[in-house]
Amino acid sequence: MNNYFFRVGLLAKLGVAIAVIIASVALVFHVVQLDHMIRSKFDGKRWSLPAEVYARALELYPELDLAPEKLEQELQLAGYRKEARVSAPGGYDREGTVMHLETRGFHFPDGPEQPAQLTITFSGTRIRAITNTSSGEEVAIARLDPARIGSFHPQQHEDRIILNRQQLPELLVKTLLAVEDQNFFSHSGLSPSAIIRAFGANIKAGATVQGGSTLTQQLVKNFFLSSQRSLHRKINEAIMALLLEYHYSKDEILTAYANEIFLGQDGGRAIHGFGLASLYYFRRDLADLSPAQMALLVGMLKGPSFYNPLKVPEQALARRQVVLEVMRAHGVIDEAAFQQAMAAPLNESTGIVSGFNRFPFFLDLVRRQLSEDYREEDLTTDGLKILTTLDPQVQWQVEKDLDETIAALEKRTGKAGLEGAVIISSRGNGEILAMAGGRKPLQSGFNRALDSKRSIGSLVKPAVFLSAFQNGYTLASPIEDRALILDKDSTGSKAWRPENYDHKEHGRVALYQAFANSYNLATIRLGMEIGVDKVVQTVRNLGVDREFAAYPSFLLGSAEMSPLEVSQMYLTLAAGGFHIPQRAIGSVLGADNRILKRFGLQVEQRVNPDVVFLVNHGMQRVVSEGTGRSLNNILPATYQLAGKTGTSNDLRDSWFAGFTGDKVGVVWLGNDDNSSTGLTGASGAMVIWGQIMRGIKTQPLELIEPPGIEWDWIDQETLASLSSFDDKSVKLPFIKTEKVNSAPTVPQLPPALEKWGKGLRDTIRSWFD
Repeated sequence: MNNYFFRVGLLAKLGVAIAVIIASVALVFHVVQLDHMIRSKFDGKRWSLPAEVYARALELYPELDLAPEKLEQELQLAGYRKEARVSAPGGYDREGTVMHLETRGFHFPDGPEQPAQLTITFSGTRIRAITNTSSGEEVAIARLDPARIGSFHPQQHEDRIILNRQQLPELLVKTLLAVEDQNFFSHSGLSPSAIIRAFGANIKAGATVQGGSTLTQQLVKNFFLSSQRSLHRKINEAIMALLLEYHYSKDEILTAYANEIFLGQDGGRAIHGFGLASLYYFRRDLADLSPAQMALLVGMLKGPSFYNPLKVPEQALARRQVVLEVMRAHGVIDEAAFQQAMAAPLNESTGIVSGFNRFPFFLDLVRRQLSEDYREEDLTTDGLKILTTLDPQVQWQVEKDLDETIAALEKRTGKAGLEGAVIISSRGNGEILAMAGGRKPLQSGFNRALDSKRSIGSLVKPAVFLSAFQNGYTLASPIEDRALILDKDSTGSKAWRPENYDHKEHGRVALYQAFANSYNLATIRLGMEIGVDKVVQTVRNLGVDREFAAYPSFLLGSAEMSPLEVSQMYLTLAAGGFHIPQRAIGSVLGADNRILKRFGLQVEQRVNPDVVFLVNHGMQRVVSEGTGRSLNNILPATYQLAGKTGTSNDLRDSWFAGFTGDKVGVVWLGNDDNSSTGLTGASGAMVIWGQIMRGIKTQPLELIEPPGIEWDWIDQETLASLSSFDDKSVKLPFIKTEKVNSAPTVPQLPPALEKWGKGLRDTIRSWFD
């Protein structure tokens, strides 16, 4: 019996030993797994850094047309703070016509721009002078750091600004350790005494003033583990804290903690790290924070939502005061600094800095253009800096005029739900300055500027007339504006009887008259004579390089295009026949500020400048005397603008495309359900176009005359060339080989003189005697 119990006991001990061995092996294996996880993630790419997207950099110089209020608006967008007296980079103050500004440094493609202290003096809506605040020396030009307008995030939408150990202010480090982990530099990842001490301190203070977990444990919890509360997770947390301390230095752990910790939410963007939180809440770099501001951020670690100063200021203030008490008790600040910090207002900034896609429609375009050169992973993990062409001043004007004018149009027509899209580009280089994909600028989603393809109506007519000029027609060529019946419409199924908008026939007219007044019958007769396929090819040459069915109805704009495609077509016309691809990006920098790609100017001559000059002159006549003449009620007639109205069947789409001396603009209005708007191109889209161009203070248009152009006086009734100017004449440009007859060339008079009074005409006639 004794032997039996002995053997049972021996087996039991052996079983326990085996179990212990198995458990030990499993534990060792688990620790090895945890160790591998720590080292692979901590030694590799610790964070996925979103690409940061910036607006164009604002350059300031004397005589720049920029009101102080507009400069303040742009400074606010760029995260500058308004102060009673500017004290650090990223701040400004203003009293009347004088502004003091301390710029922040920024690394541009052409090199770093150093911070500067500037005094800017305004005279009305212009900058009168810029001087160095310290030396008083005049500054010829100052370039500000661009506003961050968005970022491209990975799926978790985390954002942070990575700081190294040297960039962590000692005030932050001392405050952080005093509140969260006083034994950080002496423990090995776990601190049982800290748990006991924190418990006693919290009981004494009547509030939670200290935490029991070490900074290392908090880093493990946030960086490696989920937020699930369980015994298994706590055990893993303790093991990983020990492993982290074994492999890495205290400075590495402290720096990682400062960059990883969660400190709030900006819409869909998670604010991580003290560097970004400082800019988000205070519009200041971390090194520039006051003790009160630093105390607020450290205090938020206990509960970013519960102590959010933007949502629960009373709780945030109470928490800040508790942290300030700890800072004084541990000698982080002295009594004088403590009293000053306790009296400081909670939020000394004029508002938060939201970097989460302020202009979603424009950012959609940026992302699409980037996708041609970069993988999605590159855009959401590599910390790229995307310098774009967006001009905030133009963008704000577009947003304002689109929404306000649509509201007024809806009130006038009694129809609700009207939508719109706008694209404004630089005439000289194709840079897209502003874009609206809908009337509500912050509502991302369906981007009508890029994805809404609608019938363009008469916007296609410049391509029809351009094709005519390429085939020997002139602005004075006679065309019959009479009814006709075609065998097939755009579906190829039935007879088609096109009509003019006024339902009238105008008989024999000059080509320039058909152009200016947008006569459908004359246009379709002309297009059929030339060949629809040639007009389709012209549209492709102008920049809309895709297939279109060559039906007769194409000549009146049955083709569907997006506003972006229309903008490209009119940009080629505005550039004198040179194709300049539209672009929203200037350059891309890596996280280390190396230039990865420049999106330079690309120019290709697609159309003879002589024939384009004739088209552009025709579009000037659209505005001066044709369907766009009411635009002169918004902008001065002396601007000599060029443009074209467009209206689709049943008034479903209202379009206007045109250009000034420095801008090309396209506006579309319509309903998403394709119902009637009750608006023509002139009564809808053109009104918005005019309001925008007036608001951005565009330049008058002066067409550059190619060498192959000469002018002639033409009798408006007979369309014959005249040897001199008279009451019935009109002066038109011709390509030199296309003169109506051999009449002598008359020197060119100032534009639009034929519209002036008869007495003035007599005076002008005497100039040529």
